Amino acid sequence: MALERLGVLAVYLNNARLEELGFFRRLCLEGERLGLKVEVFTPTDVEEGRIVRTLTYDAARGKWVRQRTTFPPLIYDRCRYHGVATYRVLKAFRSKYTRLRYLGRPLANKWTMHQVLSEDESIRRYIPETFRYTGTNELMRFLKKHKLIYLKPKNGTGGRGILRIEQISRNLFLLQGRNQQRTILAPVRASEKQLAIRLNAMQLSSDYVVQQGIPLTLKDGRVHDYRLLIQKNGEGEWEVTGCAGRIGPRKSITSNLHGGGSAVSLDKMLAYRFSEADKIERIKDDMYSFAYELATYLEGRFGRQCELGLDIAVDPKGGIWLLEVNPKPSREIFRRIGESVTYRRAVTRPLEYAVWLLKQRKSRRSESSASGSRSGGSSSGTAGD
Repeated sequence: MALERLGVLAVYLNNARLEELGFFRRLCLEGERLGLKVEVFTPTDVEEGRIVRTLTYDAARGKWVRQRTTFPPLIYDRCRYHGVATYRVLKAFRSKYTRLRYLGRPLANKWTMHQVLSEDESIRRYIPETFRYTGTNELMRFLKKHKLIYLKPKNGTGGRGILRIEQISRNLFLLQGRNQQRTILAPVRASEKQLAIRLNAMQLSSDYVVQQGIPLTLKDGRVHDYRLLIQKNGEGEWEVTGCAGRIGPRKSITSNLHGGGSAVSLDKMLAYRFSEADKIERIKDDMYSFAYELATYLEGRFGRQCELGLDIAVDPKGGIWLLEVNPKPSREIFRRIGESVTYRRAVTRPLEYAVWLLKQRKSRRSESSASGSRSGGSSSGTAGD
């Protein structure tokens, strides 16, 4: 019996190397166990006539195999943002092939996402105050109000280009951050005038958002936050797969694993910061409840979703804050903390959800065909998503 097909839309990095190749290999192996043939391709692998050159990992031969085929009936989009060029290629691909069916729909950039989340009263209280960068004057007023702020590229990922500014005395400010290559910038202490000059020299634009800072510094000076992964399961329902802490390297303002951060179990991280067991359980309950609420809300606003990675901060009082939403999250953090069962579940859940969607599609077609036969006609077609 032929396997069902699932496409994985990816992106080539330098030297024609696929990002997340190890993850894709795991998808191929787990997919075969579930009756899925996982086929990886990029927008540049599409030929005329809707022919696609896909890659599949052949476990028996222990290598990747290229083949020419048609578009798979369902696609798992793993194209991450790597600059304007990558974004344009992906946008052109989606515009040209509008009838393809995806596990999840795209979300918005950071600024649009903030606006969408702010429209819901129950979610708004978890969102740090944010505005679009327009210049140093408004930024300085905001900084003096909150004493700690972050500047983030609205389309950035992995901590690229993020700046952190803290007011440490009446006329002294600390500027830290990372460049677009994730390299840690040397911290700079500056007066208000010197800070404005430095920011102007960086030529920041409205592509940046300015966000209220939440205290994330641990006793040793390193920053931390939490990554929560919520995914659709094999019955099409949202389920929290896991949550873990992330601690940034020394002198870093971000905790991203790709930027050198380390992973810690959720319980260990919370126990390090809070001594009361009841408070720790309340914080975990708040995180999980918020994740379900947010996932349901975003699906209602943007269409079907498959999985979401939530970057969450917990302030010193135990209040939770949403720092960022990632619709194409990594699951490496669970492997790093030794939670192998959670890691495998994080890999297999999108596949199980794909199997469920394909069965739903087949069931609808069977019902449509039976209905057409009873009425003396026929019905066929494909549905884009």
